[in-house]
Formats: sequence, C-alpha cells, structure tokens
Amino acid sequence: MKKWKSILLLTAVLVGLFIIVTVINTLTVKSKQPTPHTAKVSINEKQAVDHLSKAITYKTISYEDRSKIDFSEFDKFINFLQVSFPKIYRQLEFEKVNHYGLVYKWKGTDSSKHPIGLTSHYDVVPVLKGTEANWKQPPFSGAVLNGIIWGRGSLDDKIGVIGILQAVEYLLDKEFKPDRDIYLMFGFDEEIGGDEGASMIVNTLKERGIKFEFVLDEGGAIVENMVPGVKAPVGVIGVSEKGSATAKLSIEGSGGHSSQPKDHTNIGRIASAIAKLEDTQFKGELKGPGNDLFEFVAPEMNFGMKYVFANKMVFKPLIEKILLQQPASAALIRTTIAPTIFQAGEQYNALPEQASAIINLRLMPGDSLSNVKKFIEDTIDDKDIKVTVEGTEASKVSTVDSWQFKTVQQAARNVYNHAVVAPYLMFAGSDARQYDPISKNTYRFLPVQITSEDLNRMHGTNERVSVKNYIKAIKFYAEVIKESNKKTE
Repeated sequence: MKKWKSILLLTAVLVGLFIIVTVINTLTVKSKQPTPHTAKVSINEKQAVDHLSKAITYKTISYEDRSKIDFSEFDKFINFLQVSFPKIYRQLEFEKVNHYGLVYKWKGTDSSKHPIGLTSHYDVVPVLKGTEANWKQPPFSGAVLNGIIWGRGSLDDKIGVIGILQAVEYLLDKEFKPDRDIYLMFGFDEEIGGDEGASMIVNTLKERGIKFEFVLDEGGAIVENMVPGVKAPVGVIGVSEKGSATAKLSIEGSGGHSSQPKDHTNIGRIASAIAKLEDTQFKGELKGPGNDLFEFVAPEMNFGMKYVFANKMVFKPLIEKILLQQPASAALIRTTIAPTIFQAGEQYNALPEQASAIINLRLMPGDSLSNVKKFIEDTIDDKDIKVTVEGTEASKVSTVDSWQFKTVQQAARNVYNHAVVAPYLMFAGSDARQYDPISKNTYRFLPVQITSEDLNRMHGTNERVSVKNYIKAIKFYAEVIKESNKKTE
C-alpha cells in the first residue's frame, strides 16, 4: 500500500512540476513585435488614386503564348510612367532591360553600403473569356467608386509598381536622401515565369557586381482570422517560396478488348499509384518558415493557444497533427501532392495501351527533385510505371533575426500599428526567387489588408482594392526606405 502511495505522490509531484514549468514558459514568452512608430507620410491622395486608376487601363497582359502579347500596351504604360513621375525620371538613373524590364537607381550618399531593391511587375493575367459580364466594373476601366479602385492589376501587381513610384516621388519632394543605393525593378512577364523580365534584370545587375542586402517583392499580405487564437490581423512576410514541380506517371502495355481485361489494367495501375500517394503523403514537420511563423505569433495568442506553442517541444506532435487536418496549414509543413491530369483511353470498349497522370507538387525548402522522385517510386512500388519529375526546388530561406527582416517588419508595423507581423512560407511563385543569386535576403509582402475573397479575386473576377489600402501601401514603401536608412551593415 505504501508503495502505491509513493508512486501516486511521485506522479502528482511530476505533474505539478510539469504544470508549473509549462505555465512559466507560457507567461514568459516575449513578443517579437517591434513598437510601432506611426508613419508620418502625407500623400496627395487624389493624384495617387488617379495614377493607379490610369495604370490599370493599359492592357499589359501576359499570355503563355507570347505571340499574343500586345507590346504596344506596354510601351504606352512606360510612357505613362514618364509623364506621371517627373521627379523620378529627372533624379534617378533609368534604363530598360530587354526592352520592357524597368530599372531605376536612386544613388545613395554612402557607396560602401550594399543597396536594397524594391520590385514588382506590371504585367497582368488575362480576363477569362466569357466572364467579362460578371465584372461589376469593366476589368480595364480603372473605375473609382465609393472608395474602391477596380480592375486587373489593382492587387496583382500594378499597386506595387505605382505604390513604390508614388512613395519615391513623395520622398524626392521632401528632399529625402538615402544613405545606400536603392534600386526599383519592375518586371513585365512575372505571370508567365519572369524569364524575360526579372531574370534578365538579375543577369544585367549580376554582371555589374551588384549585391543587395535585401529585395522586397509582392507576396504575403495582412489577413484577418488567419491564425487561431490571434484576434489581431496577421501580416505575413514570405521568407521563402515553395518549389513547383510536375511529376508524370506513365505506363505502356498491351491493350485489347474490354470484354477480356486483365485483373490490373493500365488505367487501374496508374489510379492505384495515385491512391497510394494520396494515402501516404509526404511527412509533415513543423520547421523552417512554418515554425518561424508560430514563433512570431505565439506571444500574441490567447492563453490556451499560447500554452501549446510556448511548450512546442512537448506538444509538437499534436500541433503537426492539427495542422495536417486543413489543406492550407498542411501546405505550410509538407510537400504537397495534387493530381491534376489523367490521360487514358479513346473508346469505351477498348483497353488503352497507354495511361498517364500528371501531378503538381509544391516542394518544401530542403526537399530536392531527386528525393521527390524517389519518394514517388518507393510509394507506388510498381516498376512498370515510369516516373519523371521536372520543376524547381524551393527558394532559399531568408533570415528573420536580421536587420533586413526587421526593417520590413518595422515598416509594416508603422503603417498597420495593430497587426502582428510574422514570417511565413509562400505557396505561390513570384519574381523574388529570381533575385536570390544577387541578394542576401528576398522578402515577399504586399502591404494591404485583404480578405480571403480578395485573394480569389487576384486572378479572378472583380479584382479591386480600397483607396485606404492603396494609400497605406504607398506609406509602407516610404517607411521601408526610411527604415533602411537607420540600419548599418
């Protein structure tokens, strides 16, 4: 009896110690949010709105079939910039790269410091044929109604181009002088890969030996109800973007009449392979940018959620299990598998001699194309199925404990005082990855507060942005430039 009492007492003591230690961990978690210094930037709002509205009217549309691109619209857009931002064209060095890539150099007072780069793109995706009538305002009207700017590019990403130029024009008007060189770089084919725009800009600057402290591109935004347990809107700065690869599974074999099928046909074996991949999935692990996100937001959570994330060493398996239950959070911690195309058969009563499937994969940082291929081959366990994998691996992961990241974070807090600003892993692609070879860090952030519906509108119907959001974007870019002036190497 004494033995059992001792065991119960010891258990109670251990549980008590566990609770004390974990509660102390929770109560001592420190915020990673810098104190905001409210931005004091006075923008000529009417002029700024007119500029974005007019910019939207130019049909700078990128098509996968490049022969369809109307470059006369791109020429008109560039001419519009020259007229709209006279101080920039007088005081900054300007050049075109590959005809339509735009590079502006704002010379700083200290040439020993590495420059920073602000980049966006001015091409837009097409409007899906047959959906024009679904727009409340014509997609290239640039209409401004009830505090809303309508049209293609209002969010992706003419707001970045015009927002940056408005910020620089404002600072020039205030006779601001940067201490380090600042480059403004605008691509014209981001929507179709950036091979002729950002890539060529990078090659040009690389030949000149330019190395950036950081480059800031579009990416994450400020979203409400993004993180459970956090009431405040959360602004996410992409510090890396997942790789994108295409896996093809194919099999060839005898066909024949459907009245005498084998137990396992070509279609059945490809279908079985896909089922195995979906049932198995890549391992989910809270690490890298996904882990950084929760390190930054945990101190701002309610007590219950904060308790779990403050004691991540104990609850990590539970956290990972919960994250894997939803597609968006699962994508944050694992390489994803998405079968998108299945090709087989031409006639209902004939067994196909060939069958294939296409799978889109988004790779986590650290996962290589060769490792992905091996995982697929090992999982499907069918030597007759040929597996090919092509694509890109994840971009490099930029730092979150450096002055470079803190500059972007501080600028965001200065404009959005109540937002929680944190790093994260971006799922989509951007021109930012093109700049990895010539930049110590590449960050991805669209400085607007948006809803999940806004995200769907970016490449869809009724793309739009509020005037209030747009003006804040301009203030953010001005703050990034000013904050970078305070930093040393």
